Amino acid sequence: VQLVESGGGSVQAGGSLRLSCTVSEFSYSTGFMAWFRQTPGKEREGVAGLYTSTGATIYAESVKGRFTISQDYAKNTIYLQMDGLKPEDTAMYYCAADSAVVPGGELLPDFSYWGQGTQVTVS
Repeated sequence: VQLVESGGGSVQAGGSLRLSCTVSEFSYSTGFMAWFRQTPGKEREGVAGLYTSTGATIYAESVKGRFTISQDYAKNTIYLQMDGLKPEDTAMYYCAADSAVVPGGELLPDFSYWGQGTQVTVS
């Protein structure tokens, strides 16, 4: 399984970025995918998740109303649209995938597959 992220970069506070993650060699139609972020010295934090079969989504409280997770089912790709970015959103962002998650544990970092990460910097 391979996950390839793109779309990170630097932006001023209040700006927007869109991250993309394409997964291969994975049963995309029945899985769960999510975005996490991590800053040095801190634990990896779940940001948003999506059930690929239904499109149902879940968000961390810190990003609700600002971030939107979506998918292009035909391309095995998920996106994270980040609007109203704040300096505290600065982190390495990781895409993750798994065939199943425990309800209530969708944003815990217990995923089987991870991307390499893409840096987001908000100044």
